[in-house]
Amino acid sequence: MQLYPPDDPFLLNFMLGSIPIVLRWYGVLIVGGAMIAAQWAAYRAQQRSQDPEHVWNLVVLGMILGIAGARTYYVIFEWPRFANQSIWMIINPATGGLAIHGALIGAILAAVIYTRRHQLDLREWLDIMMPTFMLAQAIGRWGNFFNQEAYGRPTPFGFGLRIDAQYRIPPYNDLDKYPLTTLFHPTFLYESLWNLAGVGVLIAIERRYRDVLRRGDMVLFYAIIYGLGRLWIEGLRTDSLCTDMVGGSCANALRVAQIASIVLIAVGVIGLWLNHARAPELADVTAPLPVAPLYDETPAVPTIPISPADIEDTQVTDVMPHSSDENPPATP
Repeated sequence: MQLYPPDDPFLLNFMLGSIPIVLRWYGVLIVGGAMIAAQWAAYRAQQRSQDPEHVWNLVVLGMILGIAGARTYYVIFEWPRFANQSIWMIINPATGGLAIHGALIGAILAAVIYTRRHQLDLREWLDIMMPTFMLAQAIGRWGNFFNQEAYGRPTPFGFGLRIDAQYRIPPYNDLDKYPLTTLFHPTFLYESLWNLAGVGVLIAIERRYRDVLRRGDMVLFYAIIYGLGRLWIEGLRTDSLCTDMVGGSCANALRVAQIASIVLIAVGVIGLWLNHARAPELADVTAPLPVAPLYDETPAVPTIPISPADIEDTQVTDVMPHSSDENPPATP
């Protein structure tokens, strides 16, 4: 079974007079994933009695700094390729090259700036956002599918991704050795499915261990889960960023994404240990979400049994006024 994009990389690509109108599937999926994630994050914030407007502000700032971080990270490790290029070619992501670890750095930086500016709890907001961020990653990875990029080496299995000749990198552009029928590991799909599973794991942890979780735990679990997935998936890639700043299979160098993933895993594990080694704070207690009771929980008024003897011994005072000679009714 082979995977192949149903369309070219462009959703829209035409001229309006002398103005080119171009809209790539990659951009649609990145922004669409962010909007879906933001909607979910706003709901999560509201469930925790937080203002959901902060989510949308964070998303705008996070996308700006996230894209800037992703591009900067990529250019740094591909600098020989960009050294003699114009500034526009260097900063323009449409020329190819965004790195998710750089986007993660930019997004975290945006959260730090925004929460400090508005005096919000950074750890609490990271806990709110990280499952939704992972969902956005899962959706955005399908942009690589339409671009025919971020694929792995040839797969020996009967399931894989077919890549057109113009999108192949050496040595896989040698059609004599690697004909058009060659199938490649769909690493974009592996990562998308891993991230979806990671979302499920994060939510399961959040619900199952609500009583023991502390602020900041969710972002640390995210670091471990994403780091583990990217660590093995990156080993299949043919277009990795390498420590020798020559992208590809990194035959004579280390894969930058794998190093970053190991760092993420270490930060997650050590961070969880430190987070739970300290004395708990009042804000660490995560209150369960309100649930409507199945029955009326108002305590009943206790009843006291009364015997006939008690009734006989009790004097009942009539609250109505008496007519008597001593107290005649008042005349109008």
